[in-house]
Amino acid sequence: MSNVAYQVMWNRLISVVEEQAQALVRTAFSTSVREAGDLSAGVYNAKGLMLAQAVTGTPGHVNAMADAVAHFIRRIGRENINEGDVYITNDPWEGTGHLHDITVVSPSFHKGHHVGFFACTAHVVDIGGRGFGADAASVYEEGLYIPIMKFVDRGTVDDTLIRIVRGNVREPDQLVGDIYALATCNEIGHRRLVEMMDEFNLTDLEGIGDFILENSRRATLERIAALPRETATGAMRIDGFATPIDLKVKLSIEKDRMHCDFTGTSGLDKKGINVPLVYTKAYACYALKCAVAPEIPNNAASLAPFEVSAPEDSIVNAVHPAPVALRHVIGHMIPDTVYDALDKILPATVPAEGAGCLCNFQVSLRPVQGKQGQRAEVLTFNSGGAGARPTVDGLNATAFPSGVMTMPIEATEHTGPVIIWCKELRPDSGGAGEYRGGLGQYMEVGAAEGHEFDFSAMFDRVDHPARGRQGGQDGAPTTIAQDDGTLMQGKGKQHVAEGRRVMLAFPGGAGYGDPSQRDPEMVKRDLARGYISAEAARDDYGMSAEAVDAVLAATAKGKTA
Repeated sequence: MSNVAYQVMWNRLISVVEEQAQALVRTAFSTSVREAGDLSAGVYNAKGLMLAQAVTGTPGHVNAMADAVAHFIRRIGRENINEGDVYITNDPWEGTGHLHDITVVSPSFHKGHHVGFFACTAHVVDIGGRGFGADAASVYEEGLYIPIMKFVDRGTVDDTLIRIVRGNVREPDQLVGDIYALATCNEIGHRRLVEMMDEFNLTDLEGIGDFILENSRRATLERIAALPRETATGAMRIDGFATPIDLKVKLSIEKDRMHCDFTGTSGLDKKGINVPLVYTKAYACYALKCAVAPEIPNNAASLAPFEVSAPEDSIVNAVHPAPVALRHVIGHMIPDTVYDALDKILPATVPAEGAGCLCNFQVSLRPVQGKQGQRAEVLTFNSGGAGARPTVDGLNATAFPSGVMTMPIEATEHTGPVIIWCKELRPDSGGAGEYRGGLGQYMEVGAAEGHEFDFSAMFDRVDHPARGRQGGQDGAPTTIAQDDGTLMQGKGKQHVAEGRRVMLAFPGGAGYGDPSQRDPEMVKRDLARGYISAEAARDDYGMSAEAVDAVLAATAKGKTA
């Protein structure tokens, strides 16, 4: 078959898995999937090598899931793989890093022959245990563990598994609904694959698979070979739970690979912020691929040249039974740590540091004793600002590296008696620079009358804000307190009494380059839009008092016109 035909089929496979992902978005019960896109979807050959991934999704899921299908094959056994099967797990070390992610794998058969697999992952709102948060001291406390097993055996659902799941979680309808949604989206992918194979008269995926993997491997190696053969180190200090965490990496660029060694990084934490190596690998690879080969589609071959190692029992290579529920809080900081090293080898290539981890929180609501009300678990995804890039400002309230979307207020309030009193951009939170860091957000969170709640905080950058690059200034730190001034912790479950509100300020991204070099017209634009204050325009960017007054007057006139 010609290379042109194979290229058409490659593009078709990417479309197939994107439809697979969109089917999950449409059918999922969890708002983290429907509204935030916290999911992944992919197609694999019969050997378990990923051939294509959906554009919709997060790298922490899909890059980790790239290794997962091999575990399913090993655990299930090739002799037990049958048409009509569906497999499931939430194993942190053989899935995507914590119990709150459920991965479902379905073998794909064509005319009675096994040709490949479809896999997908979704973050679920509750998995039992202590709930989503950093409070556990071991993985056993963090929720229900589902080993790699059959959810559907030749078309028959395992009702015993369903009963066990329903009996161990706070939101059984949501969770079981999400499991069925995961299985359904794999089925959608399978149907589209069969249609493609019939259209192109294929009996297996070997030919197209070899074409995809060989071309991806060659293109990626060409990019790496063009880089300087150098080694550099990077480091970052972040909040941790009770004590700061040091992330350290040694980046080596060789002829046919790039290797990240995290020796020197802090050891395991007592609380659930530890990271399985599969998740560390997912985000380190993603960081390098974004910088070196961003347009080459993700698959097993394009990821293979990016290698990661870390000492066992370091916080980025946590082994069982370490608590790992909030592995994303540390894992999302890994790209900026890698970029601290890469910037020394490839200047003017990578952005300044951003907020890093998502600004998530979960609210466990219940009626105050003696009052009527609703119990609910509400998980919301939010973002700080992204770091400025070498030639453009950072994005406001945008999650890098996860790519997960900020949830709309309406979707959050629909899931339970939570009230979002305020959600808006945070002026002056982006670090000043020739290119300004992205803005964080303000949020004000409370509950409907007659309810109290536990607030599970999952924040960082409270004590260690994003650092500027090449003369850019740091972003603003995270702040969290109740409306009466009571300070709250950046991580952990904390009680909020009836009538009280939680006041949140999410961190901004850092600036890139000397602020004195910023285009004056961009400073005026930021001031007019309310991104920066008059004080910041004067103090950080050197705008004259007269020019500040003129911009503010023109802005006020435009608003009242």
